[in-house]
Amino acid sequence: MSSSPAPTLTPIAFIQAIALAYKQRGIDPEKTLKQAQIAPILLESEDSRITAAQMETISDLAMQELDDEGLGWFSRRLPWGSYGMLARASISAPNLGVAMKRWCRHHGLIADDITLTLSSAGPLATLTITEHRDLHTLREFCLVSVLRNFLGLACWLVDSRIPLTGAQFPFAAPAHRDAYSVLFSAPALFGQAQAAIEFDASYLTLPLRRDETALRQMLKRALPLTVLQYRRDRLLVQRVRQALLTQPNATHSADDLAAVLNLSARTLHRQLKEEGASLQNLKDEVRKQRAQDLLLRTTRPIKQVADAAGFQNEKSFMRAFKGWTGQSPAEFRKHSVPLA
Repeated sequence: MSSSPAPTLTPIAFIQAIALAYKQRGIDPEKTLKQAQIAPILLESEDSRITAAQMETISDLAMQELDDEGLGWFSRRLPWGSYGMLARASISAPNLGVAMKRWCRHHGLIADDITLTLSSAGPLATLTITEHRDLHTLREFCLVSVLRNFLGLACWLVDSRIPLTGAQFPFAAPAHRDAYSVLFSAPALFGQAQAAIEFDASYLTLPLRRDETALRQMLKRALPLTVLQYRRDRLLVQRVRQALLTQPNATHSADDLAAVLNLSARTLHRQLKEEGASLQNLKDEVRKQRAQDLLLRTTRPIKQVADAAGFQNEKSFMRAFKGWTGQSPAEFRKHSVPLA
């Protein structure tokens, strides 16, 4: 059986931007377009799309031919190997947070047209881009690429999918705005003050899982990070626990929980299985903890405890609780020592 063709989701606007970078250097992009199997006629229609593989191929070729990994975005070229140098300076960091702050700081040394700032406030981390000059017609392509490069490197360094909770852009929604849900897998807001992506700050504490050998292998190609998907989410179990604990009434079913986490139910079950966990066990663990805490710390009626623990009725709660502890909720409350 033949495999399905790759979906054509990447906006032609990004290829038009690469063609413009060629024009600025006085070079004809026709040969490169042909090597990437992109028909020049596609550039004439704003509705045209290409595959992620074609985007990776033409980016690789263009960066080498133009000797500019910035593809014309900045006031000075970023010679081939510039981003590899930044990655090499980050790979010795003890965790992702330190690594990506190094990346942001060093990026400013080679391209001072923009500043990348990684910050965290409470449970969320944000990467923000501050522009210091007019990026003109390459603005969208530049900002989207820099954000995706940051995210791609971060995922690669910890060998984990890092889901975004939001993405924002300082320009009006383009005609191809639907592609942003694929590019960032998160709600995209347009017309904002700055370009930024937002994600769970807990990922910044993860240790790096790549070494120099892996880095050399990765750097043989340009931009493999922008299309490489990671099936594993090394924080998914923690995110599921947190959602079950903080939003019990919004996470009754797998579909409800998956929606909260911006996943499909199928993906949720598959990734939990890959981490050696199951949704039912996590639900039981969180509900049991919450129910016991409420029974010991409060005098709430059993029905209210059942509701707060995420059960749809008192009867199912009592049955589950007895299965966990061998006691009814009332017996557990009566015979246990209240927590301080």
